[in-house]
Amino acid sequence: MPNRSSPRSSTINDNQPELQFITNKRCPFAQKAWIALEASKLPYQMREVSLYGAGGKPDWFWKLNPKGTVPVVVVNDASSSNQRQQVLADSELILEALGDGRIACNNNEAALSGRTRDEKKRVQQWRDLVSQQLIPIGKSAVLAGSMPKLRSLLREMNNLVTGPYLVGGEITLSDCAAFPFVWRIDNDYGIGKSNNDGEDRLREWLDICVEVEAVKTTIPIQGWWWWW
Repeated sequence: MPNRSSPRSSTINDNQPELQFITNKRCPFAQKAWIALEASKLPYQMREVSLYGAGGKPDWFWKLNPKGTVPVVVVNDASSSNQRQQVLADSELILEALGDGRIACNNNEAALSGRTRDEKKRVQQWRDLVSQQLIPIGKSAVLAGSMPKLRSLLREMNNLVTGPYLVGGEITLSDCAAFPFVWRIDNDYGIGKSNNDGEDRLREWLDICVEVEAVKTTIPIQGWWWWW
């Protein structure tokens, strides 16, 4: 599989850890890490892998992540004499590293994780809500047709939107974590439209996000997957 680089990859210098982002653009978990990388304004190199098909996943990818899942971020510390390499093979681990400064952001990691104690708390609240409720309830709604429970959750989420982004005036890890999953639900079932009352803030948030470059860049244009 050939290398595919972000437009920012050419700005990597010898004194900065080089980031490699291994992904598949159809995967929502990979997309949330991609949004966070874009929002961080860090230079990185993107490398796509095919997750299915006759060719299978390449050997080099299995060595990086024996679980065989995307996304994977590899941090190569070019300033280290022993060429230290950090491998983050999970979307939540990648968000954590961007939020706590282990991967230093050009956009100040404080902004991604929330600037105040209250913002940090709400960022984590959103991330927990997505992973613990939206992902399993959304899957059940699509596969088993249990839409009332999903609609109820969407209304709860709607009430938590601060605006214009989920926790305030800047994009944070909460937006990165939520967008890929909410966007997919909206694509197939609609959010804040027709009879779906109580989803207006989520609708406004989605409409804002799709115009933000860090998000727009990651929106699939050649098909997408659910999260199972």
